[in-house]
Amino acid sequence: MKHVGPISGIAASSRGYIATAGYDNKVVLWSSCDDTPIARVWHDHLANQCSFSPDGMFLATASSDYSARVWSVPQMTLVSVLGGHEDDVEMASFSPDGKRVATCSRDGKVRVFALHGALQLLCAGHTADVISVSWSQDGSHLLSSSDDGTIRHWDARDGRCTAVVDLGGVETDTLVVTAAGQVLAGNDNGEIVAPSANGARTWQAHRAGVKRLVYSEAKSMMVSLSYDRSMALWRVDSEGSLQLLDRAALPPIVWPRSCGFDGDSRIVFGTFGSKYASYDFHTKAWSVDGIERDGSINAVAYHDGAVYTVGDAGVVHRDGVAVQDLGSLCNFLTPYDGGLFSGGQLGSLFDVLQGVSFYTHSSPINCCVVFNALDEQLAAFGAYDGTCLIFKVKEDSSPTFVRSIKLHGNAIKGLAFREGKLFSVCATGATATHEIDSFKPVRGYCGAHEKIANGCAATRDGFASIGRDLKLRLWNDRGQTDCLDSPHKNSIKCIAVSKDGEYIATGSYGGGVAVYSMSESQWCVVERRSSAGISSLAACDEGFLASSYDGCVHSIKWQRSAA
Repeated sequence: MKHVGPISGIAASSRGYIATAGYDNKVVLWSSCDDTPIARVWHDHLANQCSFSPDGMFLATASSDYSARVWSVPQMTLVSVLGGHEDDVEMASFSPDGKRVATCSRDGKVRVFALHGALQLLCAGHTADVISVSWSQDGSHLLSSSDDGTIRHWDARDGRCTAVVDLGGVETDTLVVTAAGQVLAGNDNGEIVAPSANGARTWQAHRAGVKRLVYSEAKSMMVSLSYDRSMALWRVDSEGSLQLLDRAALPPIVWPRSCGFDGDSRIVFGTFGSKYASYDFHTKAWSVDGIERDGSINAVAYHDGAVYTVGDAGVVHRDGVAVQDLGSLCNFLTPYDGGLFSGGQLGSLFDVLQGVSFYTHSSPINCCVVFNALDEQLAAFGAYDGTCLIFKVKEDSSPTFVRSIKLHGNAIKGLAFREGKLFSVCATGATATHEIDSFKPVRGYCGAHEKIANGCAATRDGFASIGRDLKLRLWNDRGQTDCLDSPHKNSIKCIAVSKDGEYIATGSYGGGVAVYSMSESQWCVVERRSSAGISSLAACDEGFLASSYDGCVHSIKWQRSAA
């Protein structure tokens, strides 16, 4: 029993168990004394986070199958399915007495369930995805953080919103409540914020966004994790003030999405591999022994007649044969004249065929587009912090850095180029167009997509964009758009345009691929190719290639209609 996809969530119990939730849909229960697996269960889609009940008798898991589930420990028998959400469930948290479970979702809602599945409360009011939910220490209130830049307090008896804390529009992915009742929130500016009626105290914790806070009441300690690839350990005093105790760089195999306190001095972490990693904060030593890098594929490219793939392990394959080991998770593969570019979690940019890193940014790199402009070949790379990095691409030499541009206030999720204009989409759902000769903005739309925009591509008439709102948007050169409903049931992850510009392929987290015909103005192919999500699409000579998170590459033909 092991994970074959990255471990997104992890929790530790005082009863000697560790639970891991993975992007391979698995939840694995481990013995913490010898780090061996005990039991394995499944969700129907990505397992995002997990948490133990206070007495350790139950485990709650949150999933992109739009449900949370409660399992008995250690048997891992299914106790209840907590349903009703209309989008990914990001977190499930037990009440202090262990009798209720609160869930939060990208549908903007918080729900409260009885242990055995009965819905008790629906808390509505956030205007964007809800990423984190926590209980007050006495169980009388719930607190939630959202991409709308607020923290909301909810009465746990009737679901009323009793307070809204405006964090200045800065997205906040994580919060905890201390034993003294102090709320501590981590935001995308790398800060830990303690809001109060008299204003907020702020600690600059990291150089990039804080993705996870984990608090131990028993130890009066808290861990912060960031995409700057570090963890920080804090002492939390009785008034909620923080004292930095330790800071450590994360090994490349560790994913800064989740961690848990285990025993006297150990912290366990999710990874891009088969099992969890651990760090002893007394000896300041990491343990990553026995972790096998997973075989999932994040990106596929067709280049010089060959199929290239790369994934969480950073191993590049050419027609199924390993040719390079880049050493870290990579998010994309983009061909250029003479090679391929890649980049990912560590912020490093790679010349794939040379196997070398030529630049490192302070936050992860999500996407790339290569194009000819200003009588040169240029490459643009989109980063998690909203920065676009521009390079000149020259034969027989490393790319030369030109400049950086702040395209968005949040993560750039896709880039495309056409006729002198750079088009980009953002995690906020926004799109923007910039003139490449001056790098000045031409136009932008804050609410282009109602949810996270995940990708874009150049078409023969303009640009196309996709997102979690299940829409395909077609943009013409004047910035006008057609908004098309897609046949997908799960968030659209990726997009590609055929070489002749006639067909647009879209792939979803549900494993589906749908192809839209521009001339016929209809979806001509609708297929489910994998039980895992479609991670990437690329045009090839005979259609499209679709990679999936289970390590497969699928060939998609467009010269036919759906059955």
